[in-house]
Amino acid sequence: MSGDWLTIGVIVLYAIGLLAIGSWASKKVHSSEDYILAGRSLGFWVFTILMVASVCSGMTLVGVSGFGFASGWPGFWEELAVPLAAAFAIIVFGVKLHYIGKRSGYMTVEDYFAQRFESPKAVRGVSAVAGIIVSLIYLVGQYTAISIVLVWLFGIDHVVALLIAAIIITAYTVIGGMYAVSWTTLIQGGILIIGVLIMAPLVIISAGGLEHINTVLSSIDPNLIQPYFPSAYASYAYCTPEYLVGFVIMLTIGLACAPHVVNNVLAAKEEKFFKWSPLVAFVLYLVVISLVKISGFAVRVLVEEGKLVLPATVNAQDFAFMYGVEFASPNMLIWALFAVIVLSAVMSTTDRLMLTIGTMFSWDIYKNLLKPDASDRQVLRLSQVCVFIAAAISLVLAINPPEMLAFLIWMGIGVMLSTFAVPFIAGLYWRRATTHGALVAMIVGLIGSGIFAYWNQYVAKLPMHYSIYSLSCAAIAMIVVSLLTPKNSEEVLDITMTGPFIKPRD
Repeated sequence: MSGDWLTIGVIVLYAIGLLAIGSWASKKVHSSEDYILAGRSLGFWVFTILMVASVCSGMTLVGVSGFGFASGWPGFWEELAVPLAAAFAIIVFGVKLHYIGKRSGYMTVEDYFAQRFESPKAVRGVSAVAGIIVSLIYLVGQYTAISIVLVWLFGIDHVVALLIAAIIITAYTVIGGMYAVSWTTLIQGGILIIGVLIMAPLVIISAGGLEHINTVLSSIDPNLIQPYFPSAYASYAYCTPEYLVGFVIMLTIGLACAPHVVNNVLAAKEEKFFKWSPLVAFVLYLVVISLVKISGFAVRVLVEEGKLVLPATVNAQDFAFMYGVEFASPNMLIWALFAVIVLSAVMSTTDRLMLTIGTMFSWDIYKNLLKPDASDRQVLRLSQVCVFIAAAISLVLAINPPEMLAFLIWMGIGVMLSTFAVPFIAGLYWRRATTHGALVAMIVGLIGSGIFAYWNQYVAKLPMHYSIYSLSCAAIAMIVVSLLTPKNSEEVLDITMTGPFIKPRD
């Protein structure tokens, strides 16, 4: 679809609206805490939608539909795992971290690691560097998704699309920080939810309804309507039972412990939000992501029946939902509004990732490691500069997108799982987890994820997602090293409320 003046007008108004919010938010930023955590003032709906949007990303409308197009019902387990990630992050990590963080003044989760493992330099430094690396990988996927949308809309070059997206997102994130990110996300999340509820049923109906969709899918391959593929007999048939077990673990826990997701819990205003926000976040996202996945099935049917032709690109399936909406609703205004919906889904995660990278460098590395006497103003300005740098690096890396966006997103989540899951879970719930155990677990997980990913890609396909193997190595490293090294002080363990409980003890 080539952009017309109506579409351009709607997109321009949307961009102006985001920049206006950024300008408004900038007036509320008076300190690093305001910029990084919005002054710990996020209300229930702003916080809950922010959690949904942080796990939502470019996968929801671009990657999820493309995954559904390629793999059918065996890939539907994703629709449980990803919504669970938001709930898991709030319940398993968020309840404790918010309680401790509010009392100890945490700005980032690295503050927690530094205190819990009594390592203001080593553990903080390793976790911050690892967080920047995994966030950049994930950020590349988000910019790739935005480019796919803009290329579809306007028929422009991929690189030009990346530059346009970067300018818009970077502008309001830099000037407004977490206030801008959270309030734009509230609006973007609302647009996403309402838009999918309207658009997805149109695509499904245009393909003949769910019964007809299943009939056509089964004629292509009977296993496309089964809960899993019995074996990896084709390139698309990787969702075998053993793969799906690791896949669900990777998505649920990996996304939950992602720095840009976990940091959100420190910005919530009230502890009471954690009672209902997990359920609300799960249900909202479950409905949205399920409709998008089935829309991917519907577009596969439309293509098989010759009613729809996807673009001749290596990542053609990633255009499934967009082309499906274009087919089901041949109306210029609908296309323009849908473009805003897709951009909302992608931008709502991209801005949070950029802010997270800027925060980890300015606060955790610069302020706490390199220049402890840095002023609050210096930290704030450096954070803004780092947002620019993160955008520039991710743009360069996103110039050559992968065959399917989902694989790039999963790679980022897999590295997050391998690096942070063990230190988080062990740190919060196992009093025997030690400083050296955390350091070794992070390093083993990060390096191991690279080794197993390389092996899976270039040597031999592994039966489970590669991150499960690196996660296992990190867990073994944590247990063995912790049992061989001195235990952290009981005073610190009590302050950080370490132990096998979720709700803090009053």
